[in-house]
Amino acid sequence: MPVPVPQQRSVPAAETSHGDLTLLVIEDDPAGTTITVPELSAAAGTRVRIRTARNLTEAARLLTDDVDCILLDLALPVAGSDSGPGDGPISGRATELAALTHVLRIAPLHAVLALTAEDDTELAAEAVRVGAQDYLFRGELDARVLSRAIRYAVERKRADMAQHQLTESRLRAQENARLERGLLPTPLLEGSGLSFAARYRPGRSRALLGGDFYDVVRTPDGTVHAMIGDVCGHGPDEAALGVELRIAWRALTLAGLCGDELLSTLQQVLEHERQSEEIFATLCTVDIAPDGRRAGLCLAGHPAPLLARHGRPARLLPYEDGGPALGLLPRARWPRRQVELGGAWSLMMYTDGLIEGRVGAGTSERLGQDGMVAMVNGRLAEGLAGEELLEAAVAEVRELNGGELTDDVAVLLLGRDPERIRRGGGSAPRSRPASPVVARPLGAQRPPL
Repeated sequence: MPVPVPQQRSVPAAETSHGDLTLLVIEDDPAGTTITVPELSAAAGTRVRIRTARNLTEAARLLTDDVDCILLDLALPVAGSDSGPGDGPISGRATELAALTHVLRIAPLHAVLALTAEDDTELAAEAVRVGAQDYLFRGELDARVLSRAIRYAVERKRADMAQHQLTESRLRAQENARLERGLLPTPLLEGSGLSFAARYRPGRSRALLGGDFYDVVRTPDGTVHAMIGDVCGHGPDEAALGVELRIAWRALTLAGLCGDELLSTLQQVLEHERQSEEIFATLCTVDIAPDGRRAGLCLAGHPAPLLARHGRPARLLPYEDGGPALGLLPRARWPRRQVELGGAWSLMMYTDGLIEGRVGAGTSERLGQDGMVAMVNGRLAEGLAGEELLEAAVAEVRELNGGELTDDVAVLLLGRDPERIRRGGGSAPRSRPASPVVARPLGAQRPPL
């Protein structure tokens, strides 16, 4: 019958023991290892328990969580019941390590010492290459050598496992980073004449993607559609839901939906994809006319955008006619308000992570929308614009908060400069995805804001 694989613990026994050591000796001759428990305990300086197994089947039963190290005789026969049904005896130089490979399979978290004849150094070295922590020659075996080998094998196994876990963690982090970068939007603005810049900073530690999401596309009729949203919470589930909503928004927008019809359909997507009925999402959508002078605004529980016309201070767009956040009311409606943008303008859309930071460490006062407007106007007075303005705004919010913001932050900036459009022939620079932490603008042109 096949030897059963015992349930393995999540950490090596050496990490949980309190000085005592347990050695499992696997050899078919119980008298082969003549070292006694008192001798080994005296050499190790601590109490040592020895268990003996005549074959691999018996060893599997004795392999409990308190075993620190396994001493395996490489000459142990592996045949019949130990090799599996119908396999028959195992022989030949190529299979001399069959017992070792079997032990490594059933005890992947234990330190293993290989015991071999003194004249078989090649086999001993091959055992270490396969996975044993060290090897011992039978003729040199005594309590002092065995004690030192056990300690060395246990510590080396712990180091190997720590390195393996670190490597796996790094690989997972790299894969997650590639995945999250691939989920960030690539704005489609070719031919619009508008400039674009964005900043994205997730609230999760070491994350690249949070519950905030945004996107910008230009439809064949020349209308530029921009969106920014926020799923409540900022964990991996919220990040995944934000990506789903962004992709759904892009597909629906390119299919010709906008305003209330689009938001109603997005709410259906949210209701089907969310983990619980308590999850909701805020959203702000803007559709800018092909001439760039007017826009339609829809708010679903989201802060109103900030508009700055050339030579005028920035101000918030109207938000009185906004509807509820997506996922709160089953038959909600979201009115579309017409907004006059003018000839030269900049429009800043943001999530509440930018305005909910505290003003001063240890205080409960929040920056708020009024504080954000004053901050932006102050930076405008200093002559900052475009990319520099967004970078300064996010940096100042962090400084006022007294450290990193706990919520996700997404900010995007769209701008129109007729003079630049005439100089550049009316084409916007080719769009590309923004960096998850510090996004770069699309080209050297900057909006007036």
